[in-house]
Amino acid sequence: MLAELSAKLCAQIQGAATILRTAQRVCILTGAGVSAESGIPTFRDKQTGLWAHYNAEDLASIDGFAREPELVWAWYQWRRELVHDKTPNPAHYALARWQEHITLSHSAQQLTLITQNVDDLHEQAGSTVTHLHGHLNRNRCSQCDTPYNAPIVSTAHQVDFGVALLNCDHCGSYIRPDIVWFGEALPVDAWQTAEDAAANCDVFISIGTSSMVYPAAGLAHLAQQNGATLIEINPNPTSNTVVDITLAAAAGVVMPALLQGIITSSPPSKD
Repeated sequence: MLAELSAKLCAQIQGAATILRTAQRVCILTGAGVSAESGIPTFRDKQTGLWAHYNAEDLASIDGFAREPELVWAWYQWRRELVHDKTPNPAHYALARWQEHITLSHSAQQLTLITQNVDDLHEQAGSTVTHLHGHLNRNRCSQCDTPYNAPIVSTAHQVDFGVALLNCDHCGSYIRPDIVWFGEALPVDAWQTAEDAAANCDVFISIGTSSMVYPAAGLAHLAQQNGATLIEINPNPTSNTVVDITLAAAAGVVMPALLQGIITSSPPSKD
């Protein structure tokens, strides 16, 4: 893998791997760039087709849903159909293998994986992950927050992407996607996990995120304030001045090579 990369990038990856081999606590934040490598458009990409005249920010809000629930629900059904056949890429699998390696080798290293993405590609690859912005494949009531499981609609277990509004079985209110919309608070437990991991890590890795969406973007600063080494993996590096190591290439290229460097010499085992 390393032989296929430039000499400069190889050296940077090897340097990062050396640091990560001895790190006791690693916090990883993934963003839309990781999913984009699996063919999922980033949230800030220009809308296409029927949605070209709408801003994603207007559709992904509680105000938008209150004004035009049919429109917002239809957009999310379209997004679900768009994502439905997408599969994990090498970056997802490398992260899952890293977690698996820690478990199977009885390593003392702790790795906390956090994502801003709402797809389930990390889970498909086999990772344990904390979602900050919710889950695209889940629904809940817009009023009482009761989870809603859409029924299977065919013997082939196909997903129903129909745009008709659904009603809560408990209170009758409209069902909405289980997504954190603009202006809404992040899930308390998920955010606590992310804050604790960032505040106590030795190394913080940002993968495929613009570091523009707060409060998640503040996790890197929290880690830096507590003495962590910051590594960014992004083909288009951000202007984040707290980053110590920048690996300027696609996550699907960097992560397998980085993992190879990490597992060649495992961290100390647990007692």
